[in-house]
Amino acid sequence: MNEDEQQAWDSALRLLSRREHSRRELLTKLRQRQFSEPQITRVLDRLEQQNWLRDSRFAALLVRQQILKKHGPMRIRAELFQKGVAQSLGEQALAEAEVDWFELAKTCYLSRFAPEPTLLPKERARRIRYLQGRGFNHEHIQYAMSRDGD
Repeated sequence: MNEDEQQAWDSALRLLSRREHSRRELLTKLRQRQFSEPQITRVLDRLEQQNWLRDSRFAALLVRQQILKKHGPMRIRAELFQKGVAQSLGEQALAEAEVDWFELAKTCYLSRFAPEPTLLPKERARRIRYLQGRGFNHEHIQYAMSRDGD
């Protein structure tokens, strides 16, 4: 390993020591540090071979973090896509999370709003937009906003 590649390696390790990264995130950050493409590719391949960089592990961690933030599956998928995680790995991480999205939507809704038997259309639309922004689909929102949730 030449000196420039060693610097790229050291830089990648520093980034990974702070938090998990996807391969694409690390690629982007190393590009910003002006390392050459062949150096970056060799460093990333070596990190993957040594199991220090794994998109599947990153995806599982990101899914858990987003669930703790009460984000729904649609938002989590968008976040995974933005971070460069393959769709198959993202779907696998979501499936392995074993979360009840309906109950999570209800918890998210009740942590923000007090249940009311009747809502004006404008207020109902505002609450729906809030849950949509959190990444929940129509069925999750209907469940969360139902009076008893059963």
